[in-house]
Amino acid sequence: GKSGDQSNLLVNDQQLSDLAATFYKINRGGDITYHGPGQIVGYPLLDLDQFFTDIHKYLRFLEEVIILTLAEYGIKGDRYPGYTGVWLDPKDPINARKICAMGVRTSRWVTMHGWAFNVNSDLSYFSNIVPCGIDDKAVTSMEKELGRKVDEAEVKEKLMKHFEEMFECTVSSK
Repeated sequence: GKSGDQSNLLVNDQQLSDLAATFYKINRGGDITYHGPGQIVGYPLLDLDQFFTDIHKYLRFLEEVIILTLAEYGIKGDRYPGYTGVWLDPKDPINARKICAMGVRTSRWVTMHGWAFNVNSDLSYFSNIVPCGIDDKAVTSMEKELGRKVDEAEVKEKLMKHFEEMFECTVSSK
């Protein structure tokens, strides 16, 4: 993201190639993150003029969509004061771990980018970066927390339902 620091990429070009990974510098908010199989990446395109013109409120609504979805699986997601995204055990500085990263951009109140929600993600890829520029917190997934693979199509359905509830809209996914 625009506020990212290249030093948060912990591997060189050859190591990236060996991992079959690619680094992209983009214009959304936030720092470096990983996108890959087992994640649900949601990039809502909304005209916030039709909802509210408040980026912080928009981010809190996106976080709430993830928190409500996690609750359906018995996982207590929460916010971590001072950080964007969804966390587990944020009040425990030793065990706090991020399950969903967020980075957005708006232009003329139209949203771009969004979230990367770790459902069945291979978490080893996160060892090649300082996720979101936060070097003292872990990253987790629903699979790791539940001890089993999770049906990603089912999670997507729940995400869309909660998105529609939070934003009082109908989702059209493409």
